[in-house]
Amino acid sequence: MSSMFRALKVRNYRLWVTGALVSNIGTWMQRVAQDWLVLTVLTHNSGTAAGITTGLQFLPIIFLGPYAGLLGDRVNKRKLLLITQSAMGFCALLLGILVITGTVQLWHVYALALMLGVASAFDAPSRQAFVSEVVAKDDVPNAVALNSASFNLARLAGPGVAGLVIALVGTGPAFLINAASFAAVIFSLWRMRASELVPAVRVPRAKGQIREGLMYIRRRPDLLMIMVLVFLVGTFGMNFQITNALMATTVFNVGPGEYGLLGSIMAIGTLGAALLAARRKKMRMLYIVGGALAFGVTVAVAALMPSYALYAVALVPVGLASLTFMNACNTTVQLTTDAAMRGRVLAVYMVVLQGGTPIGAPLVGWIATEFGARWSLGLGAVVAFVAGLAALFLMNRRNHVKLRDQIKGLRPHWLVPGLRNTAS
Repeated sequence: MSSMFRALKVRNYRLWVTGALVSNIGTWMQRVAQDWLVLTVLTHNSGTAAGITTGLQFLPIIFLGPYAGLLGDRVNKRKLLLITQSAMGFCALLLGILVITGTVQLWHVYALALMLGVASAFDAPSRQAFVSEVVAKDDVPNAVALNSASFNLARLAGPGVAGLVIALVGTGPAFLINAASFAAVIFSLWRMRASELVPAVRVPRAKGQIREGLMYIRRRPDLLMIMVLVFLVGTFGMNFQITNALMATTVFNVGPGEYGLLGSIMAIGTLGAALLAARRKKMRMLYIVGGALAFGVTVAVAALMPSYALYAVALVPVGLASLTFMNACNTTVQLTTDAAMRGRVLAVYMVVLQGGTPIGAPLVGWIATEFGARWSLGLGAVVAFVAGLAALFLMNRRNHVKLRDQIKGLRPHWLVPGLRNTAS
């Protein structure tokens, strides 16, 4: 099998990635439908309301994330995922019923976004760590990259299908389709052969285990840098669920089909980055820092585009840069963290990635409402670029490297600590 798809030789992983693909298509449909419902049905293009909805969806992970990661280290991740996936499917089903019956109100969307966030907070760290139990360690980078490819392949299809469904029959059916899509993940988990999994050693119950995970991160400068970068870029830059909706409705004055298409076009770049990542057998800090810098530049260019068509084209390199950055961060955290700590460290990673959304999403929505959607993109671009420059400066200072030497040729010091002996 091609090195790009080597993790697919594992039966359990094939089941997992197939179920995830179906479910992710539904998830992207819901994201588009939820924003469209809030912006055009329940409000008059209120970026603040859309930002609050997104913020509520990610708020629970701030408070529950560390405990959710510890729970993932203690219990059977497969069984936990069966529960969380079922809960998220129920949230989508209930929202779809409310919309179809014509009884939905804005507070319903807020409440269900919060409920979905609670289920997601327990789901995310175990779902990320579960990949390391499905495949052998050597295949983890490939499996993580293929997960990203699956997610972004769904991103190609989901928004476009959502736009078509919304244009033909409204937002309600889009939520119901997402509810049904969770059955694919549940089925894949149920059909896995437990004997072929490689479960991490479960951590026995004891005092101070969450603090132990935080201290582990504190002792790792490379993990600390990743956490800070992910927080800044994720909080202020990766709010395309809101910014694309506002660019579509308030700047270019297009309909739901064109809005959904923006997500699909952006996914061309993210899918390409995921497939490129699947070919790598070692991870370099260059992909993390360079990804943050490239993300800032490409988002700034997109913000300046004068027409819908040019904006859509500009989203392709944005997607390429964002996925390169996120995949490098995710893979590095998984591969360089001790197995007994992986759930807790990934929980902190998810907290800093998604936990900043309750701050960033309403802020970005407010900036778009008060000053225009282009300024909300500009904020993310500036924060990402400055954060990338700061990380580059600190890393070079620590490694005693000059920038002009890096420009002449990428040196082996870019290898992530702990991965220097990984075969290329």
